[in-house]
Amino acid sequence: MPLGFAPPRPAPDLFGEADADPPLDPAAVAGPAPEDGREEDFPLGRPLAQLLDTYVLAEAPDGALILVDQHAAHERLTHEALRAQLVEGGVRSQPLLLPAVVDLPPADAARLLGLAPDLARLGLELEGFGPGAVLVRAMPALLGPADPAPLLRDLAEEAAAFDETLALDRRLDAAIARLACHGSVRAGRRLTGPEMAALLRQMEATPRAATCSHGRPTVLRLGVAELERLFGRR
Repeated sequence: MPLGFAPPRPAPDLFGEADADPPLDPAAVAGPAPEDGREEDFPLGRPLAQLLDTYVLAEAPDGALILVDQHAAHERLTHEALRAQLVEGGVRSQPLLLPAVVDLPPADAARLLGLAPDLARLGLELEGFGPGAVLVRAMPALLGPADPAPLLRDLAEEAAAFDETLALDRRLDAAIARLACHGSVRAGRRLTGPEMAALLRQMEATPRAATCSHGRPTVLRLGVAELERLFGRR
C-alpha cells in the first residue's frame, strides 16, 4: 500500500475528547499489530524509538529505516478527520463550560463574524461581543481544550488572505488546515511505544499522509541499499 494513497475507509479515532494534549490512543486503533498480521500490510513497520521527543524511528518490513515527524503527521490525521466529519454533515463541536472572549483588531473580528455560519460547520461557534471582541461558545471536539485566542488569530490571518473568487470548499479546507495545527500532538511531547505504533497505523490508513496540511513531508525513508552505501558496503 503506497503511503498517502490508502483507500478511504472509516478512520479510527486517535484524538480523544478533551485532554491537556491530544492523545494517541493505541486502544482505539482498528486492526492487528504488525506481529499479529502480514508485514506487508504495515509499510511503516514497527516503532523502535523516539528521537528528540519529536521524531518516531521505525523499521519497515524490508529493513528500511522510517523517520516520522510526529506533529506534522498528526496534523494531517487531524485534518483528514475534520474533513471527514465536514463531509458527513458538519464537524462535531464541544461547548465550552465558560464561553471565552477573544480580543482582536476590529477588522479581524468583523471578518470572522462574517464567516460565522461557515465556521459553525467546522464546529467553531462565534458571536460578537462588542467592538473588536468575539465570544467563543464552542470548539471542534477533536481539538480538545485548545486555546481559542491563537486559533482565532490564525483563522483571521487565513481569512484575510482569502481570494474572494476562491470556492467555498477551498476556503473551508484552508480553515481546517489551521484548526488541525492547533489540535495536533506537538514536537517535544514524549510518546509511549503503543502511541508511536498508533500513529504509524493511522498514517497507513489515511489518504495524503505523506505530507502535512502545509505541504511539508511527514515521513522520510532510508532504504537498505542507501544504508549500505553510506557505510561503504556497496
